Amino acid sequence: MSPFQLTRTLAHDAAGADLRADVLHGLTRSPKELPPKWFYDARGSELFEEITRLPEYYPTRAEREILAERAPEIAAATGARTLVELGSGSSEKTRFLIDALLPGLDSYVPVDVSESALTGAAESLLAERPGLRVHALVADFTRGLGLPGTPGPRLVAFLGGTIGNLLPAERRTFLRSVRAMLSPGDALLLGTDLVKDEATLVAAYDDAAGVTAAFNKNVLSVIDRELGADADPDAFDHVAVWDADREWIEMRLRARHALTVKIPELDLVVPFAAGEEIRTEVSAKFRQAGVRAELAEADLDLDRWWTDGAGRFALSLATAR
Repeated sequence: MSPFQLTRTLAHDAAGADLRADVLHGLTRSPKELPPKWFYDARGSELFEEITRLPEYYPTRAEREILAERAPEIAAATGARTLVELGSGSSEKTRFLIDALLPGLDSYVPVDVSESALTGAAESLLAERPGLRVHALVADFTRGLGLPGTPGPRLVAFLGGTIGNLLPAERRTFLRSVRAMLSPGDALLLGTDLVKDEATLVAAYDDAAGVTAAFNKNVLSVIDRELGADADPDAFDHVAVWDADREWIEMRLRARHALTVKIPELDLVVPFAAGEEIRTEVSAKFRQAGVRAELAEADLDLDRWWTDGAGRFALSLATAR
């Protein structure tokens, strides 16, 4: 059997159909919004990698610190023979888990919407770890997911604090879908950014170099390219605000003046008043009690909780009932 397999579960042009549906719904409602997944074309992915290296953006470094220290403990606790990673991207941080789980690890199953990211990561991993088997899935894990027939116990990893991009109702649906992938005794490793002071949080999403601003505005470039729109990124300001009641950061694009955006592919003209905003991302921050409660609602029991030395970020290990 080949050490690398790739399965495509996304229908042809599924991404294009989703983009059209999201833009039509999001820009005709009030207030306007767009899902953050549309940041991540090739340019957006490059910008996000740059963000992770910025001094203000602590989550990536904090999570890597935990994984580097705790991966052997995670491996011992789970005994996983299959590692599934949702939204795997470059699989860079996952190497700590893979190396800790080897030689008992039978299969690594990265899941991502980007086929190029999956194949690039797999080539790198297999070159360094010839005993590993990789079964990559080109899929949108937010739509539910069927996993290949790989041996248990299974460990599903959802890292990077990405769960914070989901609204509370979406998180409930997502965690239930993860539980449906698991057998009793299988585990979920979940990365969550933690509540902290407003200044630190806002700076992480509004860096001095303006990289996050370029990343936020890139969603307009995606719409322009894919839907023939005429949205001018320079006509919008990047805004990051902390909502203390909901305990989440919101990223927005704010129109600098009254304008209209024409989207020929949708036969749509979108008016903006001066100062009107599009919400492009929510990034929820968490507390241990809240994480425990959300996991329990999905029949997942929080067994281990680790933070980085500064207490900025947490990894939770939860077991399926």
